[in-house]
Amino acid sequence: MRNIIRRFASLGYLTAPLALTFVGVVLLSLGVAYLFIHLYRSLEDLPTFFSILTLQFMPRPWRAVLLSGAGVGVLAFGLWQLSGVMIIPLRQGETDGSDDVVLGYGRDAPPKLVVLSGGPGMLILSAMGEQVRQLTCIVPVQDPVEYYYRASGLFATQNVYYVVPTPEPIQVMAHLDDGTSIDVRHLSLNQQIAPRHVVDLHLTRNPTSESIQVTRLALEAIREADAIILGPGSLFESIVPNLLIDDLREALVRSKARKIYVCNLMTEPGRTTGFSVADHIRTIKTFGNFTPDVVLVNAQRIDPEVYRLYAAALQSPVVLSPEEYEETALVTGTNGGPAGLRGVMIEGSLVIEADLASSVIQYTASLNNPAEQRAVRVLRHDNQKLSRAILALLRQG
Repeated sequence: MRNIIRRFASLGYLTAPLALTFVGVVLLSLGVAYLFIHLYRSLEDLPTFFSILTLQFMPRPWRAVLLSGAGVGVLAFGLWQLSGVMIIPLRQGETDGSDDVVLGYGRDAPPKLVVLSGGPGMLILSAMGEQVRQLTCIVPVQDPVEYYYRASGLFATQNVYYVVPTPEPIQVMAHLDDGTSIDVRHLSLNQQIAPRHVVDLHLTRNPTSESIQVTRLALEAIREADAIILGPGSLFESIVPNLLIDDLREALVRSKARKIYVCNLMTEPGRTTGFSVADHIRTIKTFGNFTPDVVLVNAQRIDPEVYRLYAAALQSPVVLSPEEYEETALVTGTNGGPAGLRGVMIEGSLVIEADLASSVIQYTASLNNPAEQRAVRVLRHDNQKLSRAILALLRQG
């Protein structure tokens, strides 16, 4: 009862306008009633439904009680709906005699998100768990059950759930630009193919099964999602393999959720060597049959030392190139969000640059001497920066 009183009390600043509105509605109703009475008494041979519409079959006291009760119910429901808006009066003595300003904030439910990524990407985005209603991570198909148990055990976070796309693991084969075919999980282990890139990808199905079965939880999560996030993660190992599953791909295409792709910070040797932002987007369009609505690209400048380390590993930053611009666009902020995010259109996607990464120290061990460790500065997606950027996009609708 106290909560109901508190909610209706939020309308205190609207007492006078509501009272005038109520009086106006009563006067309008009386005018319409007198008009109906005049028509009823002056016209003859009125249709039967007119008598039913005006409740002539009921005694007048009962008519009054019924209509009054219905009116009170509708009025109470309208006031309850109106009280769902928070009213804040702003009084500023410095202004030149202007009246109070009333601001209304809608009580929107937190969004439901679906993430298609690998282990590191799911760990990064799990930071958004407390700010969303549900964050469902669909693990890669290569070994979904193992991925599921590892992720649910290591990355247990509030409102974050992990689902497998298929009940059985599926081998993913990559075809490189030199004609080589290799398991996508072994691409990073072969230095000889580091200068190459993937041109095609396909799933090796179990010969005993006619088609790949998709889990109900994965399809339901996609159907109910407000936004679908692709990445961060390996394009050809963590994202595209799930797009090769027919039922999962069709669910993504049918979904009205906003699709956000988090572009890689660096190219991947043997996978995306030489890829630009446009190449990443075209890959998703080719294998997924849809175009991401928004693509987030890191705009942070890279330290020369970090750049040299990646260049030695045949990796280069994935950044926007002026040659890729199709047109510029401005996303206007709403609901108290940022003033706007400026981006460019590439391959039909709105590409937005933002500071999404941080340099971190990573310790690596030598294969010859595991006890010997070496500190290396690497570039990684920052969970806080990336979460802020994604949530800002979702607030802007």
